Amino acid sequence: MRPSGRRPDQMRSVSFEPGFSKHAEGSCLVRFGDTHVLVTASLEERVPPFLRNSGRGWVTAEYGMLPRATGDRMRREASAGKQSGRTQEIQRLIGRSLRAVVDLEAMGERQVSVDCDVIQADGGTRTASITGAWVALHQCFSWMKEHEMIKEIPLKDHVAAISCGIYQGTGVSDLDYAEDSTADTDANFVMTGSGGIVEIQGTAEGDPFTETQFNELMGLAKASIRDLVEMQKQAVA
Repeated sequence: MRPSGRRPDQMRSVSFEPGFSKHAEGSCLVRFGDTHVLVTASLEERVPPFLRNSGRGWVTAEYGMLPRATGDRMRREASAGKQSGRTQEIQRLIGRSLRAVVDLEAMGERQVSVDCDVIQADGGTRTASITGAWVALHQCFSWMKEHEMIKEIPLKDHVAAISCGIYQGTGVSDLDYAEDSTADTDANFVMTGSGGIVEIQGTAEGDPFTETQFNELMGLAKASIRDLVEMQKQAVA
């Protein structure tokens, strides 16, 4: 039995609130149960130096957790003078995931910076960030189209992410903190709306997991991501 009482294949309650921030070109408050992430997408009329005069745009991401996103107050990384390795790894994952479905040439030489700020954490912050970031990015591109900066929204597909794991010997989808902290296996799946795999991160926390168990987790992830993509479509409709 899962601590939340959910079925193995049942996600937490998921919601998207596009346009949450009035100043950003794109934004979304995404909730996966008690994990809440505010995502903003900001348009900049510049690109990194390696893309100057290339005719291509860029999408990058930053990620952070507010001091009381968890049970105890965490020190702001800015006050420590550097980002943790975990933070850097997560924001690179978010950026890679978004760029996998963006037509960078259709953007022109512009950059969209996506900021994912975790307001409240209860497991799955990186997967919630990726899934909500797609909604915020779509809104930003829609703003650009409305202002005649681009002809079409340069998104080739949806992208969403979900955590799956082996909890007490059973494969489960969308781990909350109680499950994530004690799971035998923890994996994050990033996939497109058409079923393409962008990235899989899987770790055995105890005994190694089998190929059969991995296939079980893959099946759970595919089903959950299909549902998340349908929610994204409703959010931007």
